[in-house]
Amino acid sequence: MPYCTHCGNQVGTADRFCAGCGTPQAAPGGGGVGGGSSKTKGIFDSLTPHKASLLCYIPVVGWIPSIIVLASSRFQNDRTVRFHAFQGLYLFVAWLLADWVIGPLFSGMRMHIGGLLKAAILCAWVFMIVKTSQNDNYHLPIVGEIAERSASEQR
Repeated sequence: MPYCTHCGNQVGTADRFCAGCGTPQAAPGGGGVGGGSSKTKGIFDSLTPHKASLLCYIPVVGWIPSIIVLASSRFQNDRTVRFHAFQGLYLFVAWLLADWVIGPLFSGMRMHIGGLLKAAILCAWVFMIVKTSQNDNYHLPIVGEIAERSASEQR
């Protein structure tokens, strides 16, 4: 089943316009609106909002799908997916802070604070993958609040 190229709602294979936002849809024979390449559209056609949210929490490399989701016009109006993208992106920023700032700052004192923080962030990524796979819109402390503000300011 195809999805709207603008809002991400499901559309029928014969639908010429999205019932949710009214955006013209690709012709049934391929082609598409705007004459775009079918190869580039094929990459994101099967990406549902649920899958996009899950991809944002891949440990260490989830920032890449997060940026793609935030830059994509397909998920521009989907506040839940944008929230997960921001939360995954902010978790990566916390990882960088623990790895590049806190770890070296306390490395000479035989304190493994940076390693403990990185382990906690890794656990948060795994926890969010589980919660998102269960369709639970969980807000992490601090990071979730910032992500919620970022997602609400976008519209």
